[in-house]
Amino acid sequence: MRHVDFSSLHRSTVGFDRLFNMLDGLGQPEVGTSYPPYNIERTGEDAYRISMAVAGFSETEISIEAHRNVLTVKGERGNEGTGEGSELLYRGIASRAFERRFQLADHVEVVGATLKNGLLHIDLKRNIPEEHKPRKIEISAAPAKAKQIEANTVN
Repeated sequence: MRHVDFSSLHRSTVGFDRLFNMLDGLGQPEVGTSYPPYNIERTGEDAYRISMAVAGFSETEISIEAHRNVLTVKGERGNEGTGEGSELLYRGIASRAFERRFQLADHVEVVGATLKNGLLHIDLKRNIPEEHKPRKIEISAAPAKAKQIEANTVN
């Protein structure tokens, strides 16, 4: 993939650094992006849900943090024993630690999170402030000014 140089745009734009950094990062593959699997769905006009398969993790082993438009989900399992007198012959259930980051758009906030049946559901909502919403500007007719002709009278 080609690398695009955004340096000429940095000279003529203000406040788009985050956008340019995101575009730069699109060409770089992320390491370890397959675990845990997740879905992103739209649940309403301004509502979204991220569902992650975190089977085997409890609420205390998962942390969710939202900071500056980045949602970070981390999972760390404690040392788990197989039980007294038992021996693990095959491990097919992943129990490794993970960290997954999601870029959030402006004004997207985390509403809540639930863990049910091995799925972590994170609900998001876009709250656009009133001052950023489009508003209709009424056009009023300019008042008609009466023109007055002044006469200079010389006596």
